[in-house]
Amino acid sequence: MAKDRWSLRNIYLCLVCLITLIMVIVAVVGLVQNTVRLIYPEVGYYYSEPLKDAGDGLTAEQIKEQQDLDQQRSRQQAVYQLVGNVAMLLVAGPLYVYHWRKIEVEHTEPVATEVAGA
Repeated sequence: MAKDRWSLRNIYLCLVCLITLIMVIVAVVGLVQNTVRLIYPEVGYYYSEPLKDAGDGLTAEQIKEQQDLDQQRSRQQAVYQLVGNVAMLLVAGPLYVYHWRKIEVEHTEPVATEVAGA
């Protein structure tokens, strides 16, 4: 009896491989993006000019403090997202490899044939 190449089991294995491969790609892209964000944090934008006299608006020192805080937050967010991307990669990668090996094993197994009339 020949094994059906597109059995329900093989379709399941292929779908799991497709989904986990997409997860691996998304995780790797996220790792690259967040590594760049960690190295080059976003700079905050402020429309207020530093004041030379008392009045409404921010002083140069306040603007600098806000920019420093924004860079710290940006780095912190990048680290959190990096951890999330690594976790996704650690989950999806082995799942992909496991299911892909199952597919390969099933396709390389010798096909059982019935011996007629013995």
